[in-house]
Amino acid sequence: MEIIGLIVAGIIIGLLGKLVAPGDRDNIPLWLTVLCGIGGVLIGYYVSGALGVAATDGIDWVRWIISIILAAILVMIAATVTSKRGIRR
Repeated sequence: MEIIGLIVAGIIIGLLGKLVAPGDRDNIPLWLTVLCGIGGVLIGYYVSGALGVAATDGIDWVRWIISIILAAILVMIAATVTSKRGIRR
């Protein structure tokens, strides 16, 4: 996949991951969501390859589903790390 395609897919997957992530997910900036999406795409392709998912001529639905799930996990981790509720004054 070309770098432009990866960035576009990362933006889309990041936004989808933000929608899929449960709980309070609006406390992280959009740029961090996009980075989580790009990370989800990269890690998702690696994990699906490690699981033996073969590349097809059409759309690789299993790879995209894994990428969306991993992007949602990365968004939840980013939301937890950047949460302001844990700081008490």
